[in-house]
Amino acid sequence: MSLLAENVAILSGHDEQVWCVAWNPTGTLLASCGSDKAIRIWGLEGERWVCKSILTDGHSRTIRCVAWSPCGNYLASASFDATCGIWSRKGGEFECLATLEGHENEVKTVAWSMSGNFLASCSRDKTVWIWEVTDDEDYECASVIYAHNQDVKHVTWHPSEDVVVSSSYDDTIKFLKEDADDWQTLLSLDSHQSTVWMSCFDNTGHRLASCSDDKTVRIWQCYLPDNELGVITNGKGPMWKCVCTLTGYHSRTIYAIDWSHLTGDLVTGCGDDTIRVFREEPGSDQNQPSFTLAVSINQAHSQDVNCVSWNPKVPGLLASCSDDGLVKLWHIPHM
Repeated sequence: MSLLAENVAILSGHDEQVWCVAWNPTGTLLASCGSDKAIRIWGLEGERWVCKSILTDGHSRTIRCVAWSPCGNYLASASFDATCGIWSRKGGEFECLATLEGHENEVKTVAWSMSGNFLASCSRDKTVWIWEVTDDEDYECASVIYAHNQDVKHVTWHPSEDVVVSSSYDDTIKFLKEDADDWQTLLSLDSHQSTVWMSCFDNTGHRLASCSDDKTVRIWQCYLPDNELGVITNGKGPMWKCVCTLTGYHSRTIYAIDWSHLTGDLVTGCGDDTIRVFREEPGSDQNQPSFTLAVSINQAHSQDVNCVSWNPKVPGLLASCSDDGLVKLWHIPHM
C-alpha cells in the first residue's frame, strides 16, 4: 500500500513553465527557472518558504536548467539563448559573473563536477562542452565532445570522480572522462528504446538510474575488472550493466529522476502529472535488485512534471516543478 505524501508548500511567481529546481548544498535555498527567463531563489522565513531573489538579467530566452556549485557560492544557468550564465552569491546578493558562449543551439543542462574543477553543458547542437574553472574564477573550454548524433538532453557528474554522464535523444547514455589531455567516451549504454531524458547516481557512485520516453526506469550497476560475477569489462575500466527495469508504472514520458543520497529513495517526474517514489526492497540482491512503488502523488501538478529534486540535508523533503508554472515542496514519509 502506498504511503501518503504531504504537500509542504506551493511556490508561485513564475509566469510560464518551470523547467528546473535545484537545492544548494546546505539545503537552505532552492533555485528555480523557467520559460519566463527568470531564476527565482526560495528560502525559509520563519516557517514559510518565500522568494528571496529574482534574477532576470542573464538570458534572453527560456532558462532550462540551474545548478549550484559544490561550495554553494555559485549558480550556473543554461538557456535556450545558447549560453550558460555563472552567478556569484559571495556577498549575499547574486551577481552575473560570466556568460559562457560557444554552443550553436539551445543549452539543455549545465552541471558542476563534485571537485568543483569542471562544468559540463549539453545542447541541442549534439555536443557536450567541458569548461575548466581556473583559480581566478575564469571559465575556459577544455573540450567539445561529439559523442551523440542527436540532441543531448542532460549531463550529470559522478559523485566522487571527474566522470560525466550524458543522456540523449539518440536513445543512449555516454560516460565521458578525460584521457591524454582530452575528453573521451568511456562507454555507451544502449538499452533504452527511445529518448533518454535524464540520469542520476546513487550516493556510492556504483549505481546509475535513467529515465526515458520509453516509459521505463533502468537501474545500472558498476562492475570493476575481475569482478566475482565474471561480468566482462572494458579493458582496465568498469562496465555498467542494466540490473533492473521499472516498467508498467508510468503512462507517459518520464522527464525527471533523482536518487536521494540520504534515504536511497528514487523519485520520478512524469508527463502524466504524477510523482512516484520507488524504494528498494530490504535484502534485495544488488545484482538483481527489486524496487517497489512506495509513494504515488497523482495529479501532483496539473501539467507535466519537469523536474524533481531531493533536499541534500533534510530526509524526505522533495521539490518539484511543472508546466503549470508552480514549484511545490513535499514531505515523503520513510518507514
